Formats: sequence, structure tokens, C-alpha cells
Amino acid sequence: MSNVPSELKYVKSHEWLKVAADGTALVGITDYAQNSLGDITFVQVPKVGATLKAGETFGVVESVKAASDVYSPVGGTVVEVNKALDSNPEKVNSAPYTDGWMLKLKLSNPAEVAGLMSAADYEKAIS
Repeated sequence: MSNVPSELKYVKSHEWLKVAADGTALVGITDYAQNSLGDITFVQVPKVGATLKAGETFGVVESVKAASDVYSPVGGTVVEVNKALDSNPEKVNSAPYTDGWMLKLKLSNPAEVAGLMSAADYEKAIS
């Protein structure tokens, strides 16, 4: 069974979103996604300042098995990227919800978060 933290929001393409009180949100891929990909060897993310729309590709995760696009769960502006992944992309495998986060967005429309899946809904989708 995959690890699906209840405090996060999810999308069908296997990304998660953790909203902070300041209107920003961390984005990464789920435990299920990293497990499906296998050993992650490279993570490509956009530059700080990039503007993303909900559902838009923002990067690529490469593993020994495959390369997979990564999609933004919501719209926003990239305010930070996880530089640690440049030298340690395996953090996405070992800690997908903590050290393996990919980017931080300033939400352009916080109401979009309401349309994302709950942990229970995501668990149903992957079971």
C-alpha cells in the first residue's frame, strides 16, 4: 500500500500539493508515482519566476525505467525550486513528501485547491 498523507491534496497524474497559510504550496510526486518509476536519476524543474497553469507540464522525472512528465496541480508562479534534487534526485524516492518536494508555487487562484482530490479519493484512484 502506498503512503498517502491525509493533509495533502492530489491529482490523477500523481502529483501532490501541500498548501501553506501564506498562499504558497509545495508540489511533488506521490509515493505511488516514485515507486512506479523506480530509481530516480534526474529531476528537471522550471526556473524561479515561471508561471504555470493547472494541469500544465512543469518538468520531467527520469528514472532507470522511464522518463515521465510532471504536471502542476494548480496555477501559480514558481517562487522556489528544490536545489537539493540537482545532486540528490533520489530524495524523491526516499522522501517524496518531505525532502523530495520539487517546487514551491505562489497560488494564482487558491480556489483551485478545492477541486483537487483528497487522500481518500487518491487512494481509491490508485487501488
